[in-house]
Amino acid sequence: MGSCLPGESGSPRAGSPMGLSKRRNPKRRCGSRSSSFDCRREEQLRRTPGRMFLNGSSDVACLFSQQGKKGTNQDAMIVWENFGSRTDTVFCGVFDGHGPYGHLVAKRVRDSLPLKLSAHWEVNVKSDDVLREVSLNTSSMCSEDTSFLSPEEESRAFIDIEETGKQPDIFPTLKESFLKAYKVMDRELRMHANIDCFCSGTTAVTLVKQGQDLVVGNIGDSRAVLATRDANNSLVAVQLTVDLKPNLPAEAARIRKCRGRVFALLDEPEVPRVWLPNNDSPGLAMARAFGDFCLKDFGLISVPEVSYRRITDKDEFIVLATDGIWDVLSNKEVIEIVNSCSPRSSAARTLVETAVQSWKSKYPTSKVDDCAVVCFFLDSNEYTSSTRKSKGNITSTAEEEEDDPSPPGLNLVDENGEASEANEDEEHAAGHNWSALEGVSRVNTLITLPRFVPGKDDIKAAEERKGRK
Repeated sequence: MGSCLPGESGSPRAGSPMGLSKRRNPKRRCGSRSSSFDCRREEQLRRTPGRMFLNGSSDVACLFSQQGKKGTNQDAMIVWENFGSRTDTVFCGVFDGHGPYGHLVAKRVRDSLPLKLSAHWEVNVKSDDVLREVSLNTSSMCSEDTSFLSPEEESRAFIDIEETGKQPDIFPTLKESFLKAYKVMDRELRMHANIDCFCSGTTAVTLVKQGQDLVVGNIGDSRAVLATRDANNSLVAVQLTVDLKPNLPAEAARIRKCRGRVFALLDEPEVPRVWLPNNDSPGLAMARAFGDFCLKDFGLISVPEVSYRRITDKDEFIVLATDGIWDVLSNKEVIEIVNSCSPRSSAARTLVETAVQSWKSKYPTSKVDDCAVVCFFLDSNEYTSSTRKSKGNITSTAEEEEDDPSPPGLNLVDENGEASEANEDEEHAAGHNWSALEGVSRVNTLITLPRFVPGKDDIKAAEERKGRK
C-alpha cells in the first residue's frame, strides 16, 4: 500500500522484473497440505486470548484500519496481550503491504512474526541463563578449565558482563530475538509456496513492552510515536523509529554499493526510490522491507533497527501507524488527536477518519491511502474500569469473532459492531532524524506493478470457502 503505482492495465510494464522469474500461483489451494495447515493455524490464532487483529479495543489498546481508494486494503495490525504467556508483556505491530500481493505478505507477517519472536526470545532467555550459570560456576576456576567454552560463547558472556551497567538485561536478549525473528521471517517468505513475494512486500514496525521496558523493531516507513509529558507538563511527541527511506545517507550508500540505484522521478522529486541496476523498476519507496526479493541482491534488506526505552510515569501512550497517517498528519497532530478522544477506545478510529479528511482536503486529486493505527495506552491500569464502560460501538476482537462465520481475516467490524467486507480481504487472493516527508503525498510504493484486484474466480472461491464454514 502507500507506495505502489498501479499500471494502466493489469499487466506490468515492459522491463519489469515480473518477467524475470516465473511467478507462482498465489491462490490458496484448500486441498493442499500446506494450505490445510495454514487454515488450522489461523483458526488457532483467531481464538488466542488477548490477541486482536481486527478493528476493536481492549483495556490497553485500540485498533482501526480503513481501506483507501487504491484497491484492496494492504495494511495489517495486531495487539497481543500476555505475549509469550507473560502476564506483564504486550506485543504491538502495524504492517504496510505493497505490490500485487502486499496484502497477503502483510497478513502473513502479522500472523507469523510474533510467533517467531516469542520462540527466539524463549530460547535466548534460556541460553542467557545457561551462560550466566556457567560464568558463575567457572569464575573461581583456573583459565584452562574454561576451555570448553567456544569463542562465540566467551565473547557473548564478556559482552553481557560489560554491558550490564549500560542497559537492562532484557534489551540485548530481545534485540537478538528481533534480529533472528525478522531474518527467519524473510527467509520463510522467500520459500512460501502460496505467496509470490518477488515484487511484493511489507513494512513492519513492532514493539514489545514488558513491565517498564520497551523494545521497538522497525523496517520500512511505518512509524511509532510516543506521547509524553515535558517539564511543563505539556504533551509532546517523541518519534521512536526512523523512517527507513532510500534517501538516508547510510541506506543509499548500502544500496549503491550493491549496485542498486536510488533516484526520484521528475514528477515526484521528493520521493526517492530504489531501482534495479539495469531496469527502471520496481521503484520501491523504502530501503528495508520484508519480501521484495527482486531487490534483495541490490541493497534492500530486512534487518530491523532495534531500540530501547525505559517507560516512565510521564509517558502516556504510543501510536503505531502506516504512512497513510503520517503522510498527512504530523507527529504532534497525531498525539493531540488521540489525547482528545473520549472514550479513548475510539482514538484509533478518530485518527483514521481525521487522516482521510486530511487526504481529501490537502490532496483532492490523489487517491486516499490505506490507513492502519494501533493506539497503545501505557497507563491502562488507571483506566481499566472506565474503558470497559465506554467502548460504545467499537467491539473487541474476541466478541467479534464469536459472531463472525466467515473465513479468518475476511471481515472487520463497522461502526455499528456489524461484520463488513471493507478491509480484511485475505481470502480473495486464491527523524528529525530523517523522518518521513510530512505532508507530502506519495502516490504509490512501487512504480511499475498493478494493485491486486480480485477476479471472478477469486471471489467465487472465497464464497465457496465461506459456505463450507
